[in-house]
Amino acid sequence: MPEQHITKVFDRDLEGIQARIMKMGGLVEEAILESASSLEARDVEQAEKVRAGDAAIDDLEVMINEETARLLALRAPTAGDLRLVLTVMKISGNLERIGDYAKNIAKRTGVLTQLPPVNGSTASLRRMAREVELMLKDALDAYIQRDVELAKDVIERDREVDQMYNALFREFLTFMMEDPRSITACMHLHFIAKNIERMGDHVTGIAEQVIYLVTGQRPEETRVKADDTSVSVLEG
Repeated sequence: MPEQHITKVFDRDLEGIQARIMKMGGLVEEAILESASSLEARDVEQAEKVRAGDAAIDDLEVMINEETARLLALRAPTAGDLRLVLTVMKISGNLERIGDYAKNIAKRTGVLTQLPPVNGSTASLRRMAREVELMLKDALDAYIQRDVELAKDVIERDREVDQMYNALFREFLTFMMEDPRSITACMHLHFIAKNIERMGDHVTGIAEQVIYLVTGQRPEETRVKADDTSVSVLEG
């Protein structure tokens, strides 16, 4: 097979895989927002749609992995193309995990509807989830545009998510100490906050993959987490 034809086939296959990545990203963005919205509205039906929708995200990851494996086996990509293929696989894995966290939030929504609401907490969680969704949108834009600076900005913004999580963690502790009847609800809400914080970590992972794709280098320094909740517990 002529080399030019092989290159065209490779490019076509890679375009198909990248289209799946963007579709997967769109579904995950929607899952983040819908899970947080269903929590705030105490809407079990909406939460169930998030849970059911996770299957489509999982299916896309399987397809992406199968197609990238086939590409590696049949096309013998050059160093630059190999880096792109490996990046796609890493991004799809991060997206799948974010989808799982959104599903976990939706699972807890049904339980929380049976418990008294904790004042203002679900609105704060929705704002935190919205920030993560915007980070994901920018991380995917950075991938498409090969924009290292935008990827670095996404990584830096994860500190804000960590700080939101810290604030919510302390808030839940206060509620539980002041009113033991709120302990069960606050524990569920804390797990939801932690799920959102972990979403931010996986978005950061996508941004780091963009930097690796464009520069061939990992980010120079390991980002210091702004989650100080373990210290808070010890000091409290």
